[in-house]
Amino acid sequence: MSIESGEFHRGRRLRRSPGIRALVRENEIRPADLVMPYFVAETDDPGFRKPIGSMPGQFQLSLQELEKQVGAAVKDGLLAVLLFGIPKVKDELATQAYADEGIVQEAIRRLKDSFPELTVITDVCLCEYTSHGHCGIVQKGGAILNDPSVDLLAKTALSHVRAGADMVAPSDMMDGRVLAIRELLDANGFVETPIMSYAVKYASAYYGPFREAAESTPKFGDRKTHQMDPANVREALREAAADLDEGADIIMVKPGLPYLDVLRLLRDEFDAPVAVYNVSGEYSMVKAAALNGWIDEERVVLETMTGFKRAGADIIITYHAEDVLRWLNK
Repeated sequence: MSIESGEFHRGRRLRRSPGIRALVRENEIRPADLVMPYFVAETDDPGFRKPIGSMPGQFQLSLQELEKQVGAAVKDGLLAVLLFGIPKVKDELATQAYADEGIVQEAIRRLKDSFPELTVITDVCLCEYTSHGHCGIVQKGGAILNDPSVDLLAKTALSHVRAGADMVAPSDMMDGRVLAIRELLDANGFVETPIMSYAVKYASAYYGPFREAAESTPKFGDRKTHQMDPANVREALREAAADLDEGADIIMVKPGLPYLDVLRLLRDEFDAPVAVYNVSGEYSMVKAAALNGWIDEERVVLETMTGFKRAGADIIITYHAEDVLRWLNK
């Protein structure tokens, strides 16, 4: 084979113009792929809008400000949100996580009243609501009790669905929580409500900015006894399979960029929708570089989103979602 014979592969034929490249593009980002997380704070100030220092462009929002922010994004094509709550009062049993008038429960009602077609997903965890910042009930000596914590997590999920949530997303990584949530929802008539499980959630350093945003930094210790070791990949298959067996409808990999191999593995292994969480640390690094003029933010973010799709994600949870929607609308 030689250049003179013309027998070599001419891949550039399909790259020669924007139109041809679009015709053969294998993966594209759509508004339906994106879920935007929001932090809603319990406050007496209806205009409360507190910037999150480590996450430029993100805020803690009052109920009123949340409604405004989501309304603008819905106009740009946003179809789904993921809610995190920041209560006024925290205690050892995370009672505000499952209170009927809790901050997330009120946010669900307000958003579903204003935007009935919006898919409202809620994060189900206790860390934002406990005085110690851990994801479950803490025993004397600092051990996190699994089964009593699972009972409270299921109770929290039920309170969200009763308030109108379209889907619940347990993020705590307690063993058996998907089964407990599924059984409690079903027993209360919510058989049709799906569960998106944080099935493969690693004990990652990339969560740092989130803990400022959600005010959920542990007062002691860490979360390595329940979140996964970043070195492990076979364990991811076991965790995902277990959650699907327990009744999860969607499985998630978190974080995103450092775990694209895990995302691909789950996509190939399981015939279920797979989500990826483009977490706070990933977002903040891009934002910091963009604010310093070191990168083209739009191109980098869209390339990142495409990477998630190419690796197998059906759903992308990302703090970039509002920006991506604006860019797609240009």
